[in-house]
Amino acid sequence: MIILKIFFKINCLFKLLVFKLIYGKKLACGKKFSFRKNFSLIIDGKNAKVKIGNNVFFNNFCTIAAMDNITIGDNTIFGENVKIYDHNHQFKSTAIPIKNQGYTSERIVIGENCWIASNVVILKGVIIGNHSVIGAGNIVYKDVPENSILLSQQEQILKSSI
Repeated sequence: MIILKIFFKINCLFKLLVFKLIYGKKLACGKKFSFRKNFSLIIDGKNAKVKIGNNVFFNNFCTIAAMDNITIGDNTIFGENVKIYDHNHQFKSTAIPIKNQGYTSERIVIGENCWIASNVVILKGVIIGNHSVIGAGNIVYKDVPENSILLSQQEQILKSSI
């Protein structure tokens, strides 16, 4: 087990160095920031930035995709397969392919000492307050006040053009 932990730590340090070389000042990371296998970071956009606090941990298969601004507070932990997107495709015209219509974006702020459980998706414009827990499998599309536990907020809206 110790050998595996050492391997993950070395892999994390190497990948973090690569991220810093690619993104430069667009990425700010605190002390003891760590992640496990298949962590993905994409910072795409002229003014896009990602700021990650001290002692933040991402488990396996997590993704941060920023076109605007994503901030994560100190001592926040993420379960497996968490996805954070501060942007979305525009879809204003049926005459233009969606992939050619550009994006809308809004910053995301995740507070300090939060636990984001497995398989959570955090969408643009969301603020998650300090000391909050987001239960597994949630799609977070509205603000979550500090000191909150979001157990389940599953709503499915189907819209038909017929």
